[in-house]
Amino acid sequence: MNEQIRELEPKALWNHFADLNAVPRPSKKEQRVIAFIKAFGESLKLDTYEDEAGNVIIRKPATAGMENRQTIVLQSHLDMVHQKNSDTNFDFNTQGIEMYVDGDWVRARGTTLGADNGIGVSAIMSLLSSTDIPHPALEALFTIDEETGMTGALSLKGGLLHGKTLLNLDTEADNELTIGCAGGIDITATGNYEPVKPSGNTAYTIAVKGLTGGHSGADIHLGRANANKVMNRILLQLTRECNIGIAGINGGSLRNAIPRESVAVIVVDENRAADLRDGLAALAAILQEEYKVTDPKLTVSAEPADLPAQVLDTVFQYKLLRAVYACPNGIYRMSPEISGLVQSSNNLARVLVADGAYSLQCLTRSSVDSEKTDLKDAISSAFELMDASLAYGGSYPGWAPKPDAPIVKLMTNLYTELFHDQAHVNAVHAGLECGILGTNYHDMQMISFGPNINGAHSPDECAQISSVQKFWHYLLETLKRIPAKA
Repeated sequence: MNEQIRELEPKALWNHFADLNAVPRPSKKEQRVIAFIKAFGESLKLDTYEDEAGNVIIRKPATAGMENRQTIVLQSHLDMVHQKNSDTNFDFNTQGIEMYVDGDWVRARGTTLGADNGIGVSAIMSLLSSTDIPHPALEALFTIDEETGMTGALSLKGGLLHGKTLLNLDTEADNELTIGCAGGIDITATGNYEPVKPSGNTAYTIAVKGLTGGHSGADIHLGRANANKVMNRILLQLTRECNIGIAGINGGSLRNAIPRESVAVIVVDENRAADLRDGLAALAAILQEEYKVTDPKLTVSAEPADLPAQVLDTVFQYKLLRAVYACPNGIYRMSPEISGLVQSSNNLARVLVADGAYSLQCLTRSSVDSEKTDLKDAISSAFELMDASLAYGGSYPGWAPKPDAPIVKLMTNLYTELFHDQAHVNAVHAGLECGILGTNYHDMQMISFGPNINGAHSPDECAQISSVQKFWHYLLETLKRIPAKA
């Protein structure tokens, strides 16, 4: 099926994308894709450098006649989010992404596509390998681990890059020019509990599935259901109505993806089993009505299970369910300055309770550092009430907008010239590496743009073919217009 992809235009970009998607490249495990991109640069006999963190920089001289233009840094991240549907048989560690063409879209079979940020990487590769595209001197920066902490960008030392203008190719709407973003921090609550023998004699596996999910920053304002919150609501109601015992909970996966599925094993007295099934069916109907617009495929099921040897004790179960209920999720505050922009939010990304231990993981975002701290304290307070241990990591700064920067004006005017429309110049709630890179490159002006990519961080991810063509044209025209060195 990937041969279909290689016939799309622009061929160079889509062929590089097919090559890239043949390489497993999960966050934290980028060794193979680092080797791939280094070999690519070296095969072109270009100056290729890997820093201590694993970021790769490839430099290409200007084409004839453009030697006097300013050097441009082109930046994208090598890693991708690995998500698949529960019924998809796929091994991300050994298999390349299976892609196909669906009308004007490229999709993957039951997994994330890797267009985030593979299209950006492939566009840069196309420029590096080109022999007939005019451009100024280029510094291609391929960072690692953007999706799970931005540690590549955080580790990039000052002085390695010489260009003063950076084009980040990681925006997912082709009419947007992004000039600012939120910062973030990971919050993890962990602890132990003493399991007890179940008092009931009938077990069920409760499953919440079919949620839309999506990007925990870019999609958080859409009000989509969070599987961990939905499951917690179900379990609390069943605890009240049927006196269930919980043997385990496993919900969500990645910190930056809105949870789509959650599974719990519960125990109930046999004489309350009918009440449990009836209550669950009634609650499922309520949830489906509440989320019929955002999550039309939401399902709640109960299947008989083997009786577990242990469940949570009633006191801990009460504390756990109350703490998860109290944990803020979704929008915390909208920006009072930029209409429609989420200023602060939280994603309750992971709930794992099993065998006497638990872990609860959140990704908290804000474009205001003080408010990020306030939200962190609100989340921590909920979990501290159940005596959890709190750990914080992956903190990264936001990116302050500079709407008067020369590159912003150049690309805004060029967009209107090329497409006879106004670009949407904005800041986003998702995390971008620009703010982090700016800490060591204070004088660098930055802007982010890209093609239409829907459903990032979920198996619904798809890239629009016509939009990739538009993005490519826009990128090439931008490089032609880069001004001369001062």
